[in-house]
Amino acid sequence: MRVTSTALAVAVLMGAVCVAPTMAEATTARGTRDSVKQQRVTVVASPSRSAKPQVTKQVVRNAAPRIADFGGSISCVPYVRSVTGMEITGNAHLWWANAAGAYARGQRPERGAVMSFRSSGGMRLGHVAVVSKVVSAREVLIDHANWEGPGIRKGTVMRGVSVVDVSDRNDWSAVRVQVGRDDDAYGRVYPINGFIYNRPDNGRMMTASNGGGFEEVAEAPASPHQAHLANVVGDLNLGSARR
Repeated sequence: MRVTSTALAVAVLMGAVCVAPTMAEATTARGTRDSVKQQRVTVVASPSRSAKPQVTKQVVRNAAPRIADFGGSISCVPYVRSVTGMEITGNAHLWWANAAGAYARGQRPERGAVMSFRSSGGMRLGHVAVVSKVVSAREVLIDHANWEGPGIRKGTVMRGVSVVDVSDRNDWSAVRVQVGRDDDAYGRVYPINGFIYNRPDNGRMMTASNGGGFEEVAEAPASPHQAHLANVVGDLNLGSARR
């Protein structure tokens, strides 16, 4: 009976020894599986946590045109005359011709120059404006009056209005004017004569060159009296040579 009890105790002890490693192995296996699961979850979750970088595009714009308080309604000609001090008479469409011989003219935009609009459909009397800033070779800002637009009544003075050159030759012979206060909206194409500079006429006109710059190439025509004298002198010289 003692032998049986002793054998039974030994058997129980051996079973406990065998079971302990098995439980330890099971615990280790579960830990390994949990670790693998965590690693797998980490690997899968990593791309979802990485956010795509966002690039903020900065757009530089000119300040929106503003309405100036000029003490009431005014048309373009008296406004330009009061701002520049130029003594040019006539309606706006006559300024280009009336400035000849008195003020320099050309196709180069300059700050303080007068932009002369031709007479065209819907604007038979033309228009004049003052260049307040040269933004680039093909864009300027102007100050002018009596140019209607969305939310802008007739006779109002507007400052800082964008005007872009849309001519085929880049010579400022055709432009589009900013409409209202929207800096992305421009109206129809308007033909212009060019720019009248607030300085005496030197007999030469500034015109555009092929390289995008400007150069003095066109000399102003001589007066009819000088042309007549030149023809008379030429005839006299020709008669003397024949004799």
